[in-house]
Amino acid sequence: MARHESDGLGGRDVRRRRFLAAAGAVGTVGVAGCTGGGDDGENGDGGGDGGDAESSIGQIGSGREGRDAPGGTPMAEMPALEGELTVYSGRGEFLVGELVSYIDDRYDDLDLTVRYAGSTDHVNAIINEGEGSPADVFYSVNAGALGALAGAGRTQALPNDVAELVRSEFRTDQWIGTSGRARTVPYNTDEFDESDLPDDIMAYPEEFPGDLGWAPSYGSCQAFVTAMRLTEGEEATRGWLEAMVESGATSYADEFRTCQEVADGAIDAGFTNHYYIQRVLDGDPNAPIATAFTEGDAGAMFNVAGAAVVDTAIDVDLAANFVRHLLSSEAQDYFARSTFEYPLIPEVEPIGDLPTIDELDVPEIDLAELSNLEPTIDLMREAGIQV
Repeated sequence: MARHESDGLGGRDVRRRRFLAAAGAVGTVGVAGCTGGGDDGENGDGGGDGGDAESSIGQIGSGREGRDAPGGTPMAEMPALEGELTVYSGRGEFLVGELVSYIDDRYDDLDLTVRYAGSTDHVNAIINEGEGSPADVFYSVNAGALGALAGAGRTQALPNDVAELVRSEFRTDQWIGTSGRARTVPYNTDEFDESDLPDDIMAYPEEFPGDLGWAPSYGSCQAFVTAMRLTEGEEATRGWLEAMVESGATSYADEFRTCQEVADGAIDAGFTNHYYIQRVLDGDPNAPIATAFTEGDAGAMFNVAGAAVVDTAIDVDLAANFVRHLLSSEAQDYFARSTFEYPLIPEVEPIGDLPTIDELDVPEIDLAELSNLEPTIDLMREAGIQV
């Protein structure tokens, strides 16, 4: 084993830009604690998916060359979108704007308005707007915000033929996942082999011999700790957090930075979502960083971005069919190619050196429960972590 010895609602903003060629070729009343600081880094809640908002869309991920056209259902075989539709998007425009514009440009009779803001902001806005909300569809960065809106009674059931496009653990009758992200352990390949890494997330602070890093103020990290609280209990989670502090783990502002520090050799391993590793490799294919997974615990949590039809939707069929389009072969390949997320349609494979969803050892967690971050924040602060 080698060893490293060192150290508010946005306004109307419908941009009609062309979809990426790669995808085109495929043919204050409100809810507190839905998401933590970062909201997984999207839409200004943490500096852009990985703290790197200036990166051009389409430049995320690796392994895209030579990719065949995906399976699934193309938009041409889906119902046409006609009428007025307002989407509240908690996913940043720099990530999904090209896809939304592609859908908009496809249908002359679609009058689409998109409002970009944080997912939590949109949940609170819809609740505050009451029956007068103009929102037809809520497009969220994570399941926690979807669960919060559904829990407030502000969503309505999706048609079965839409819901059944995605496996049951990534949907409820009120919302559906559209793309996914896996928790991973990025590690420096100059210093460690994959076999050197524990497959139990609880073992890392005390048993891993290298230097660790993480982003405890980041929304996706707080969701991971929430998953640990749900699966291991509060006392075990508090002990793990205290051990992280005692280990001297370095805190970073976001998970892209954490992965970059792994590749640079400042730390040996960290805890991040899977696609940040691929962003580092996209900038430097020879960077000494790789992806490891734990087994069946919070370190292997799988979360989703997704969508719901709001209870104020005037044309429910139109709203549901817009959600259907996010599960089209073009959209799913877009998520794989451009944001390096996991597609949720079985016929569309992830890109890069990644296991399939079926090959991941994911813990059984009700993703909607990840909306309750306040106990997690309390535990982190009690352990001496600044969040």
